[in-house]
Amino acid sequence: MAKQVQPISPVKNFFAGGFGGVCLVFVGHPLDTIKVRLQTQPKPQPGQAPLYSGTLDCFRKTLLREGVRGLYKGMAAPIIGVTPMFAVCFFGFGLGKKLQQRKPDDILTYPQLFAAGMLSGVFTTAIMAPGERIKCLLQIQAATGETKYSGPLDCAKQLYREAGVRGVYKGTVLTLMRDVPASGMYFMTYEWLKNILTPEGKSVSDLSVPRILFAGGLAGIFNWAVAIPPDVLKSRFQTAPAGKYPNGFRDVLRELIREEGVASLYKGFTAVMIRAFPANAACFLGFEVAMKFLNWIAPGL
Repeated sequence: MAKQVQPISPVKNFFAGGFGGVCLVFVGHPLDTIKVRLQTQPKPQPGQAPLYSGTLDCFRKTLLREGVRGLYKGMAAPIIGVTPMFAVCFFGFGLGKKLQQRKPDDILTYPQLFAAGMLSGVFTTAIMAPGERIKCLLQIQAATGETKYSGPLDCAKQLYREAGVRGVYKGTVLTLMRDVPASGMYFMTYEWLKNILTPEGKSVSDLSVPRILFAGGLAGIFNWAVAIPPDVLKSRFQTAPAGKYPNGFRDVLRELIREEGVASLYKGFTAVMIRAFPANAACFLGFEVAMKFLNWIAPGL
């Protein structure tokens, strides 16, 4: 059973989650760039080598061609979106927990925590889908050598001009398919690990920084273990030319499996897993620090 040490405050979760999300982007964006480039690189012609042979090769070529700034391509979009996105994500989790409590001191089971986490995934999709679309397009354009978009705002304007709101929100269903189950796993794992790592007779709110980092990092790995296949489909779909996949993700899935096999659904796996631990460790540490600060300045909120 998961132990709740104090009344759940979705409002505090909102603000603390926003701060945690900013921490996540700063730590994790370089490897997110590598992940997207690996997932969206074109299939090589017969006799030709792929654009990137793997994570390290992509990392090396990006540094050589574009410098450190190349690793942070498209970061403005997630930074602009990440604070409200993670704020809404943690708010959704807090609300999901609160809705399942009959009394403020009720202890939630792990399935209930999983359900609360899934609700957070639904909440974030409205912000996540357009942000991911813009981010992916900016990340791959540097690799192709073409400069169609001057930045996130220009990208959003062009997408809207070309296809309206549907163009900006392309890939929303795949974002839901990725984030709903993955968010359930994310939060449930974090709460489970916090309980395991809490010494006998101590409160989870007193966990040391290394234990919070470990629980948050491992939660990120569990999250991405669930999320990678739909994330590959989403990246391909969101960066494809208009009309390439008329039946949506089903066409993407059929093409990938037909041309590259089931293993193609795990493209970018190494980059994702290398990124998952430090980025999500930073996220949850930022969240816990912000939550303690909010509990100190506004204990009744």
